[in-house]
Amino acid sequence: MKQQLSKIYTLALGALLFLAACSDDKFEDINKDPNRPSDVPTTTILSQAQKQLLDNLRGSVGNFRGSMLFAQYFSQNQYTNESRYDLPRANSDAYWDNAYKALNNLEQIIRLNTDPLTKVKVTANVGPNENQIAIARILKSYAFISLTDAFGDIPYSSYGSDDPDFQALKLNPAIVKPKYASQQKIYTDILKELKEAAAQLDVNANTFGNYDGIYKGRPDLWKRFANSLRLRAAIRVRAKLPQLAETHIQEAIAGGLIQNNTENATLKYEAKAPNEAPLYRITVTENRRDFSVSHILINVLKGQAGPFAAPDPRLRVYARVNKNNEYLGQPYGLNATVASILKAEDISLPGTLVNAADYTEVLLEYAEVNFLLSEYRNWNQADYVKGVQASFEKWGADPVAVTAYLALLPAATQETVLSQKYLALYMQGNEAWAEIRRTGYPRFLVKAGDVVWPGAPGAPENQQFIPITGTAIPARVYYPQKEQTVNRDNYQAAVAAQGNDRLDTKVWWNK
Repeated sequence: MKQQLSKIYTLALGALLFLAACSDDKFEDINKDPNRPSDVPTTTILSQAQKQLLDNLRGSVGNFRGSMLFAQYFSQNQYTNESRYDLPRANSDAYWDNAYKALNNLEQIIRLNTDPLTKVKVTANVGPNENQIAIARILKSYAFISLTDAFGDIPYSSYGSDDPDFQALKLNPAIVKPKYASQQKIYTDILKELKEAAAQLDVNANTFGNYDGIYKGRPDLWKRFANSLRLRAAIRVRAKLPQLAETHIQEAIAGGLIQNNTENATLKYEAKAPNEAPLYRITVTENRRDFSVSHILINVLKGQAGPFAAPDPRLRVYARVNKNNEYLGQPYGLNATVASILKAEDISLPGTLVNAADYTEVLLEYAEVNFLLSEYRNWNQADYVKGVQASFEKWGADPVAVTAYLALLPAATQETVLSQKYLALYMQGNEAWAEIRRTGYPRFLVKAGDVVWPGAPGAPENQQFIPITGTAIPARVYYPQKEQTVNRDNYQAAVAAQGNDRLDTKVWWNK
């Protein structure tokens, strides 16, 4: 991201109206504010919304204390309750609120581009209204997928829809207690949204320019991202809606997918405050060293576990060596007393590249597209190999080591394709967690009762993974506490329709 964006982000913090989450009890007063930011340029709103979205998805409560642990990429060496599925409900409040703040800013871009009083003004040196609207729709779809995958039924908003169940983000009048839409309706509408948004884009009209931290204003790449996200969403619901999914998959492929790593949807952070990457802010700015690389991931990358026997060249990128110059993962899910026996210097912390202040966060990448295609094409070998190669290329793996690894790569099967997809999704905790729930892979993740550490001097032998809550990886997270008071009737209706507000209640696409 260019230095110019640092100033944009800083100014945006003061200039933008940070709309509260859709069920906030102050929402109505905010919406009536006569100083609503109609004069803030859509470029500034987009820059801030993109950063809000990635800060939340890859931040502490939703990622490092949530999905990165559920996916068993990371393991806690202190305060281990969350890796044992004892989740504070306050985590849900923060994740929910921050997601809807980003969504409100994206919705504001759509409002400014449709309001007759502002739609001409906001195109000056920015790009046509239709392109601005389309890009906002794509990012809204991405944010809503992440929200519904985590919670299930949620308040939802769709462009131009009069569906009475889609009540989120409404203004004039505001709906301060919106209904929760079913996940089936949400996914069905998101597939439509992505199709229409891709068609809406004029690929010859640069839009947002360098204010667009993801694609620098290139609508042709936004179209490929929309189609690739549509492929992801359709694959996710294919077991529940096979005919609908098949139509969208074929159309997405025909429309053009991300076709190399230069087209990946990414947001690069900066090496200076306040725009450092989320993991850097946790480990360096806040000086926390309690998130280590798990023993599961380290052992698989060493070729000591899982279906791949060759040492994986991504190991040196994903993790750092310990004080003894070796890769040693933190045993996953120990109780806090035992976990603290291993100090930060004894185990492998996240790698220097992934822990950099200017790390590039990924929304969707070429490797994943290939793994999706391999699955769709009945575990196609060529797509599988392309996916592995794309991941190695993205991470800058040593070419000699890559050649050696590929020579020993087992053939494409459901297990090998989905296990390689898991390895490629490192640092994208929310997507990996969703795929683990959907597919049941990879098989090498630890389960309740598994021995995760044989012990050490001063520690009991054969330490098992014993969850505090439930017996398996969470199927969802709790709804926010304030939804139970501020929006109680709709919260209760959602729970009645979906199932108890528990970690083991499966979301619709996973039932």
